[in-house]
Amino acid sequence: MKNYIQKRNYNRDPFFDVFDDFFKPVFYDDRADSMRTDIKETDGGYQLDVEMPGFDKKDIKISLENGYLTVSAEKSTKEEDKDGKYLRKECSVSCSRSYYVGEDIERENVKAKYDNGMLTLTVPKSQPKQLPSHNIEIE
Repeated sequence: MKNYIQKRNYNRDPFFDVFDDFFKPVFYDDRADSMRTDIKETDGGYQLDVEMPGFDKKDIKISLENGYLTVSAEKSTKEEDKDGKYLRKECSVSCSRSYYVGEDIERENVKAKYDNGMLTLTVPKSQPKQLPSHNIEIE
């Protein structure tokens, strides 16, 4: 699925926004930037602050595979027959984003905390591999 990212310049004339919206794809996802992430370097690693408003803790899954830390969330709601009238409302939202953190990071060392729509991940820095040095003799 393609995500089309639209950047808004709020200092320009609203006429141009309408013009830009006309050429936007039909199946444009306004939530394409719904997983905005701030990444900060700390002394011992990195802190990723991922915005995930509207999700509950049980809706979020975090996995680490082949050096990629993947955060995904899925949520769906259904409502039917309200006040004796036939009404059916369904909504399903899912999003996913991956971050390369290195292949030597262990799953047990990654910490996650979710509070009030903000997922905070703490990832330790990977230690660079020290290759043994060899002296080369000159002929």
